[in-house]
Amino acid sequence: MTDNATPRGEDWAGIVDDLNRLLRLKTTPVGLSRFATLAELEAVPKVRRPDGIHTFDQVVAMAARLGWTVGATADDFVQKQCSAVLGLIPRDEEWLAGRALAGVWFATIEDSAAHQCSMDTAPYAGHAGVVVSPLATGRLDPPDVVLIYATPGQMVLMINGLQWSGYRKLTMSSVGESACADSWGRALATGEPSVSIPCYAERRYGGVADDEMLMATPPQFLPTMIAGLEALSRNGLRYPIAPYGIQADARAGLAKSYGN
Repeated sequence: MTDNATPRGEDWAGIVDDLNRLLRLKTTPVGLSRFATLAELEAVPKVRRPDGIHTFDQVVAMAARLGWTVGATADDFVQKQCSAVLGLIPRDEEWLAGRALAGVWFATIEDSAAHQCSMDTAPYAGHAGVVVSPLATGRLDPPDVVLIYATPGQMVLMINGLQWSGYRKLTMSSVGESACADSWGRALATGEPSVSIPCYAERRYGGVADDEMLMATPPQFLPTMIAGLEALSRNGLRYPIAPYGIQADARAGLAKSYGN
């Protein structure tokens, strides 16, 4: 993997074309960027503002499922959970207590507080808001992170692509509910690709399908991933992964992908 900063002017449409060609993605890859001022947010081309109170899962879905470019502030979100994960507000004592989750998602106040404290969130830096946009539009150049929804089969090949050159073990976490902390929260906090199992809220409010996982990654990792996917494809390791047969003699297949 590489952690070099992504320059402006990257061929974002070309990157999306490569991802779709290699992985046959069903959902539009999107970029996410935070802005210091509302004026900067509203200067993003064709940005829309929410006409109601939403979860951030819904804002992401408007970009990934509808192709919109959407900008939002903490005032547009139904609760503080979304804003804290994005680093739009600080993690104050009330937020860390998580009292509203106790008895619903967790047995006790102590369990709820432990959950809140375990969440990876972007550092609070006084940002005014966030914009999510289809990556191919180039309206966020570069985005802070890129969000890619994928099936488990596509996801494992994305991970394999990242590990083709400069191998590092990729670890994932799960806080359970509020899994946005495991994806965009963790990627914003660590600067590393982060894989998550989307939570109940992401599926109920963000339209995430039953078979979808989510990778949030700083954009500079995408060329590494694509180069790795290309190399794997040349070796016959590509998507879709064709079942070999549960009763077939495995030696011929294994010889091609794992050696004798």
